[in-house]
Amino acid sequence: MAKLGTSLLVPSVQELAKQPLNELPERYVHTNQDSPIVPSKISLPVIDLSKLLSGEETELEKLDHACKQWGFFQLINHGVNPSLVENVKKDVHEFFNLPMEEKQKLWQTLENVEGFGQLFVVCEEQKLEWADMFFITTLPLYSRNPHLFPKIPQPFRDNIENYSSELKNICITIIGFMAKALKIEPKELLDLFEDASQAMRMNYYPPCSQPEHVIGQKPHSDAGALTILLQCNEIEGLQIRKNGMWIPVKPLSNAFIINIGDMLEILTNGIYRSIEHRATVNSAKERISIATFHRPGMSRILAPIPSLVTPERPALFERIGVEDYYNGFLSRELQGKSYIDIIRLQNEISK
Repeated sequence: MAKLGTSLLVPSVQELAKQPLNELPERYVHTNQDSPIVPSKISLPVIDLSKLLSGEETELEKLDHACKQWGFFQLINHGVNPSLVENVKKDVHEFFNLPMEEKQKLWQTLENVEGFGQLFVVCEEQKLEWADMFFITTLPLYSRNPHLFPKIPQPFRDNIENYSSELKNICITIIGFMAKALKIEPKELLDLFEDASQAMRMNYYPPCSQPEHVIGQKPHSDAGALTILLQCNEIEGLQIRKNGMWIPVKPLSNAFIINIGDMLEILTNGIYRSIEHRATVNSAKERISIATFHRPGMSRILAPIPSLVTPERPALFERIGVEDYYNGFLSRELQGKSYIDIIRLQNEISK
């Protein structure tokens, strides 16, 4: 089992939010946040997987455009059994509402970030997020935490098992279509995902009476290659940064929200880009989501795919091991796209 960095242990925000708070604890107060802008008629691209699978060229062009211009899209007609999705939503809601003594059996330790808690907490003075999360590695099977996974209650554990398998298939399918859109040999990308790693982050954002003064998740880009997000209830909160503005995302029912992570930006030599996003908090209701992260296996090397490096577009990134990249990402505070910039080469490209 690979060790995935560490994070300092923090109290449960869900428990904190149950108390009558006259004022917010200072560690959770985030000042000077940019307000979201809701430009009319701007919404996330929608990609229909059934159209991609039937070979519709215009849908492939839409996918390519979404990956180049947005880094995010909603996926409809994805083929995952609706009853499985509904069961996972219900299970995760019940999971976060387990008694505290039950959750403490699944709490993070100082040695491992998996379990209940928060990620990216590196010092005692650091501002904290208004959220609890449960983080687990799901694939490959040998990388699972043997002390944690078996303790997940049934039927949730079996539903996670099935959901994990379905989402890995979607990830591989989408990456295959991305290779086609990029006009490269599919195996150039797909070979890197033969032993793909998958992890799930289940997020619980309690309501807060002063939501403008807290943050559910700080602005960041994801470290992995492809993230598949399931919104588990009707409360919105995801916002993406586009053209310097924060744009709220309205999830479609029965859709997944998919976004490109840093590793795919590196592999595509910056043609497909990871995008900054953040999670905000609601004043009246909790928000629950599950982000499922996919990346090449830990032993792989990240570097721009050779056929995407040309005299007109030289390599934009240094070579780095997947494990080194991921561990480095988890060892710092979340801060925009600052981590991928560490390995960015100073080649200028005319846009």
